[in-house]
Amino acid sequence: MATRPNTVALIVAAGSGSRAGGAQPKQYKPVRGTPMLRHSYRALAEHDAIGQIYVAIGAGQEDQAAAALKGLNAPIFVQGGSTRRESVHHGLQAIAANGGAERVLIHDAARPFLPAQVIDDLLAALSLAPGAVPALPVVDSLSRGDGVLSDIVARENLWRIQTPQAFAFPDIYAAHQSWTGAEPSDDARMLMAHAGEVRIVPGAEALNKFTFSSDFAGHDMPSFRSGNGFDVHRLVPDAELWLCGVQIPHHLGLAGHSDADVAMHALTDAILGAIAQGDIGDHFPPSDPQWRGASSDRFLAHAMTLAREGGFELSNADVTIICEQPKVGPFRGQMRARLAEIMSVDVDRISVKATTTEMLGFTGRGEGIAAQATATFEKI
Repeated sequence: MATRPNTVALIVAAGSGSRAGGAQPKQYKPVRGTPMLRHSYRALAEHDAIGQIYVAIGAGQEDQAAAALKGLNAPIFVQGGSTRRESVHHGLQAIAANGGAERVLIHDAARPFLPAQVIDDLLAALSLAPGAVPALPVVDSLSRGDGVLSDIVARENLWRIQTPQAFAFPDIYAAHQSWTGAEPSDDARMLMAHAGEVRIVPGAEALNKFTFSSDFAGHDMPSFRSGNGFDVHRLVPDAELWLCGVQIPHHLGLAGHSDADVAMHALTDAILGAIAQGDIGDHFPPSDPQWRGASSDRFLAHAMTLAREGGFELSNADVTIICEQPKVGPFRGQMRARLAEIMSVDVDRISVKATTTEMLGFTGRGEGIAAQATATFEKI
């Protein structure tokens, strides 16, 4: 069986950000309510091809970096240098000291909004060359001039280069180790000077760099979308009882076309509602026999995929299960953990609770279980 290439990421976050103004380095300033560094770190951490993430930080920035990434998979901090090239070199040396890698993505913390598609395209390009960069074509007219327009500059084959830049690790490490020239514009130029080919893949406008204080305008307040879901299933003999992806021991189970996980169905509808993508029946019609007895984690994972493809990041999800029996409390921890696993989010973003109807109605009579859910997303 073929093994997946060992891929690591290195985020360069060691600068002072003086051009952005203020005493706080720009990589720790809030962007849409979250420290800028956290955005790109989370995008890299959530990509299943990336194993470890190194972060090159400035001297004395340990506490700020740790606070910005609190709750995420443990980063590996590396002491940066006085220039970007030195910071990258220190990071590559740390990766080599920890066993090296086959591929590395080198990214600037000042580009917080990193689409997963860009990562996919970069890694695919490494099968063709030892380097790849995301880039956007120049579309504006270009001209030389010093206060007065002069010669027109042809814009054909001109590109705006972005990060992350992807490399075969041994090649870019060797380029850094042997570098003796002036300060390079980026790592791709270093690989090219080392006789390495660099491919271009489509970049993204979302990857624009934050440099000046004006770049933060309009990004200081997050944009949120919320949705709610509600579902009911009957309790019947000779059926399994699944709630939030956890099988609950009980003398009755829930009836439905799939596994009838009423809580997960409500949450799936809440997600689809938040991103305006219809409801669970639109995506998984009960008339379709392929979904008979299907595990509801497939529905929930699909809804989260749609959300991420639409540029939405989960802020939190809240599920309420309504029943007299069984008691949900002993299983809440397992339920939260299972939902977090399916949704690929931190467990502290998931809430599960339960209530009764004080013996009133169909839930009070033990005829069925109801669930309602709310999901809130940040548009990134």
